[in-house]
Amino acid sequence: MFSQLSHSVRQYMIVTFNYWNFTITDGALRMLVVLYFHDLGYSTLAIASLFLFYEFFGVVTNLVGGWLGARLGLNKTMNVGLLMQVGALLMLALPSSWLTIPWVMAAQAFSGIAKDLNKMSAKSAIKTLVPSDQEGALYKWVAILTGSKNALKGAGFFLGGLLLTIIGFQFAVIAMASVLFVVFVGSVLLLDGDMGKAKSKPKFTQLFSKSEQINTLSAARLFLFGARDVWFVVALPIYLGSVFNWEHSLVGGFLALWVIAYGFVQGFAPKITGKAEGKVPDGRAAMWWVSLLALVTGIIAYSVQMGWQPEYVIVIGLLIFGGIFAVNSSLHSYLIVSYAKGDGVSMDVGFYYMANAMGRLVGTILSGWVFQVAGFAACLWVSFGFLLLAALISIKLPKR
Repeated sequence: MFSQLSHSVRQYMIVTFNYWNFTITDGALRMLVVLYFHDLGYSTLAIASLFLFYEFFGVVTNLVGGWLGARLGLNKTMNVGLLMQVGALLMLALPSSWLTIPWVMAAQAFSGIAKDLNKMSAKSAIKTLVPSDQEGALYKWVAILTGSKNALKGAGFFLGGLLLTIIGFQFAVIAMASVLFVVFVGSVLLLDGDMGKAKSKPKFTQLFSKSEQINTLSAARLFLFGARDVWFVVALPIYLGSVFNWEHSLVGGFLALWVIAYGFVQGFAPKITGKAEGKVPDGRAAMWWVSLLALVTGIIAYSVQMGWQPEYVIVIGLLIFGGIFAVNSSLHSYLIVSYAKGDGVSMDVGFYYMANAMGRLVGTILSGWVFQVAGFAACLWVSFGFLLLAALISIKLPKR
C-alpha cells in the first residue's frame, strides 16, 4: 500500500514519521529533566538554566541550519538532527552524581541543535512537496504536521513523567536513544538525497531575511512563543507540584493533555479559520487571533493574582489558552511557509524559527527567574505583555 502512493506523499510520510519520533523524545526529555532535577533539590532558576543552551543553540541552529539545508539538502540536516538527539540522550544516561550543571547544559545544547535541525527540515520539506499554486493544500499539510507534532509532544510529556516513575531517569533516556537510532537508520535509507537543495548555492551572507513580511512575522513569533514559555516551561510544572501537591505522573499527565489538545486544535485550524468556505488566512487573521489570546491571558492572570479558585482557573483557563494558542501557532506556521521563497525555502524558514527559538530562550529564562522572584501570577502578566506586543507587531502583516 505504501508503494502505491505518489512519491511526494511517501516522502511527506517519512518526514512526518521522523518528526513524530523525534518529538516524543523531545517532550519526554523536557519533562524528565524538570521533574528529576527538581527532586534533586535544584531551584527553579537553576532548572531554567539547564535549558539555557538548549534554547540558545536553537537560535543559532535555525539561522545556520536553514543555510545548510539549502546547500546540502534537507535530508542531511534532518538525519544529523536525529543522530545528535541520540548522542544527547546517551550523555544523560550517567549516574546522577556525574550529572553536573555544565554537563547537563552541554547535553541540552546538543538536544537543542538536534531539535531545530529536525523541525526546520520537516517544515521546509513541505514547501518542496506541495505545488506552488495550491495554497489551501499547503495550509492543510502544514497544519497536519504541526498539530500531530504537538499532540505527540504532549504524549512525550506524559511518557517522561511515567518513565521517571517506573524505570528511573537513566533507563528512560537509554530506551529513547535506542528507538531514535532505529528511526535514524530508516531515514538514511528512505529520504531523497536532493530534497530542499537550492539550485544555486546560497552565500553565508544571505542568512538574514530581506523580506519585510518575514521579518514582521518573525518578530510576532518571538513574542508569541516567549508568552507561552514564560509560564509553561519551568513555572507551571513546579507550581502544580509544590503548591497543589500534584504527583509527577499527574503533572506530566496534565501537561500532556494540554499539549495533545493543543496539537489536536492545530490540526483543525484550517477549518476554524475558514478554509471550509474557501478562505486562506492572512496577516489580519493573525493579528485578531493573537489579540484574543492576550485577552484570555489577562483574565487568567488577574484571577490567579486575586486568588479566585486558582487551581480551577489554571487548569480550565490554560486549556482555553492552549486552544487559542494552537490556532495562532498554526496560522504562523502556514504564513511563513507561504511567504518563503520556493528555491532555498529553508533559508526563510530557518530565519523565522530562529526568532521562534529566541522567544523560547527569553521565555525559559524568565520562567525560572520571574517565578522565583514574584510567583506564578507574575509569569502570566509577563505573558500578557508579550502577547500585546505580538498583536501590535502583527498589524504590519500584509492583508490579501
